[in-house]
Amino acid sequence: MQHISVMRDRCVELLAPAILATENPVVIDATLGLGGHSEALLEQFSQLTVIGIDRDKDALAKAGARLARFGERFKSAHSIFDQLSEVLESFGLTNVNGVLFDLGVSSMQLDEGVRGFSYSHDAPLDMRMDQSRGITAGEIVNTYEPGELVRILRVYGEEKFATRIVENIVKARAISPMNSTVQLAALVKESIPAATRRTGGNPSKRTFQALRIAVNDELGAIERAIPEALDRIVIGGRVVVMSFQSLEDRIVKEKFAEASTSKSPRELPIELPEYAAKFKLVFNSSEKPSEAEIAENSRAASVRLRAIERVAA
Repeated sequence: MQHISVMRDRCVELLAPAILATENPVVIDATLGLGGHSEALLEQFSQLTVIGIDRDKDALAKAGARLARFGERFKSAHSIFDQLSEVLESFGLTNVNGVLFDLGVSSMQLDEGVRGFSYSHDAPLDMRMDQSRGITAGEIVNTYEPGELVRILRVYGEEKFATRIVENIVKARAISPMNSTVQLAALVKESIPAATRRTGGNPSKRTFQALRIAVNDELGAIERAIPEALDRIVIGGRVVVMSFQSLEDRIVKEKFAEASTSKSPRELPIELPEYAAKFKLVFNSSEKPSEAEIAENSRAASVRLRAIERVAA
């Protein structure tokens, strides 16, 4: 399947004012993936340097090959985006002009069945974005206490039938460890009432999402990364974020709202400069892709795009 970068042109358009405001701009692509957004930025802005961050070594290798033609204008780092400051410092930088986040699992990870992200391919229950470290989904499924498994499915997957699914997981793992995506998908399907299975897509989607988020601490990383990105952009700089599910988008919305709200005491009749918001929303609420883009790329259907700009030091 050809990789199509979601809302690529709109992301470039949103970052353009921050890039054009200085002679030697730097943008961090905090979720490099296969490098589609970075490529579009580097092609359009000849003075731009992009630093691509990804925890997936395979993604870094593929994006590096794709972007090699840009020479020193593209740099990469094997890291997690909540370590953005450390990455910047490793390149001798303090601030940047823009940061782009494309949250969630990448197209490459979904398409490579052996990684264990997909319920439609039989593979080990891995789901680590960085396969060089961390706990696997199989370890969570086979060793976590039932109560913690229920919490993961309910909170990260918003799964109504979490208790029933976990009861069946506990029964199955008592016989032999579960380490197959197809085995888990079948168990989830059997745990959900037939009437419910007939709507809402594959019944395993929520369970797989929950395990993936838990394995990679995705929500925790977003909670830490957004404030860090805001702290590192210059006046006129922008942070642009694409979220693909409500849990991600809720965190981004809250962080952006907090940053763009005045801290002046309500009882004061005027705005005090020291309490004024340092950021403003580029547009209210979130944007969705066009119907044409969704028709071309079905993975764009759930995306929500938000952008914020620094207006004061």
